[in-house]
Amino acid sequence: MKQYKPMLARPAEAPFSSADWIFEVKWDGIRAISYVKEGLSIRSRNQKELTGNFPELSELKDLTHDAVLDGEIIVMKDGKPDFQTLIQRMQNTKPGDIRYMSGKFPATYIIFDILEKDGAELLDIPLMERKRTLKNSVKEGKSIVLSLFVEETGVVYYQAVLEKGLEGIMAKKKQSSYEPGKRSNNWLKIKQVKTCDCVIFGYTRGEGNRENTFGSLILGLYDSAGPVFIGKVGTGFSQEDMENMKRLLDEYKVDEETLQGVDMDREITWLRPDVVCEVGYQSTTEDGKLRIPVFKRFREDKDPLECTIDQIRPALSDYNAKRDFMRTTEPPMSKEMGSGKSFVVQEHHARRLHYDLRLEKDGVLKSWAVPKGIPEISSERRLAVQVEDHPLDYAKFEGTIPEGQYGAGTVKIWDKGLYEPVVWEENKIEFIVKGEKMEGMYVLVKFKKADKNNWLLFKGSD
Repeated sequence: MKQYKPMLARPAEAPFSSADWIFEVKWDGIRAISYVKEGLSIRSRNQKELTGNFPELSELKDLTHDAVLDGEIIVMKDGKPDFQTLIQRMQNTKPGDIRYMSGKFPATYIIFDILEKDGAELLDIPLMERKRTLKNSVKEGKSIVLSLFVEETGVVYYQAVLEKGLEGIMAKKKQSSYEPGKRSNNWLKIKQVKTCDCVIFGYTRGEGNRENTFGSLILGLYDSAGPVFIGKVGTGFSQEDMENMKRLLDEYKVDEETLQGVDMDREITWLRPDVVCEVGYQSTTEDGKLRIPVFKRFREDKDPLECTIDQIRPALSDYNAKRDFMRTTEPPMSKEMGSGKSFVVQEHHARRLHYDLRLEKDGVLKSWAVPKGIPEISSERRLAVQVEDHPLDYAKFEGTIPEGQYGAGTVKIWDKGLYEPVVWEENKIEFIVKGEKMEGMYVLVKFKKADKNNWLLFKGSD
């Protein structure tokens, strides 16, 4: 039986409304993929079998057949999802405790996607077609429900969800395919507080009233080269919490350093990187650290290797997939965090001469290929084709991309400088630039009925 990794979402800065998206409640639970074949298997993200812990969910095998489903297991308490009770249920191993808790705090499995039906994979079918197949394939039961969604009205729905005391919403593009194991821009999570799942690599020595516990936890995330230090968290727990946490963490003590790049202002106890915690934060600093982090809770349902840097830094998977860095001198992913306001235009002598406009946003260069060059007067309208995001270091790139490589040809910087976004919406971007050749207001507008990557670029009135 083929095993699937769940498709993951990226954080969004703010709620939005769009006819191209649907919006669902973001449930605070355990992500689980269920396999309804000859028997029933419900597995967490780290492949833990959950049917024994949540026997009430076994009714799923009577509500559908020959299907692979994706959803979230939650436990409701006082009208809201209770994650701590849910984790307690997942940890229960004694049959008597499991029966008691399933009666007192029953779980609900909220299903929002279908990956297989009757042996046929549905991954490449657009989301809205998968939703229709899901509705026709699964009956609801006492503990099994289908996720409700709204179309277009994301902002209003987000406010309504917060008023109910829930943590936020998911935005999903209607035409999106299902991308197993990938953190995709086609699914977005929108919450009041940004959070990420971090690995605990150690803790600092406590002082004052923390002398017998610890000062702060040392946090890391994984990129393609290994673990990356993203800061420390020293708030979000009580004295009693800290005493219990230290006892737990000390089971993972090791003698050697487990994470490089940590400032050694206090003595550090290093830990084996096996413990995951959820941390809230306001934003990231220019050097890639969490700003104003707050400890939320342990996440025993998450595998440490799932805690990747793309939770806080945009991934460049499309960019990297198109390039062989053994042959091209183009930069791979940059670890630098830019100013947030740089732009560059590169003259690109490829198969056809064109100009690449790149605007820094969210830790990458948003990029458009402009075949006929940057407009110089307001009456000129130019096609701009959006291409994959590029790393920040690409703003400095000049050179020749070798034959046989994507974009083969010579690249040189035509203009560079700073820009200020005035409007940045899904279908329209207005920005003011100050470069050596470009200056003033420019506008990008997406074509409504053309290819999804086609935009119109023109110079605005100064």
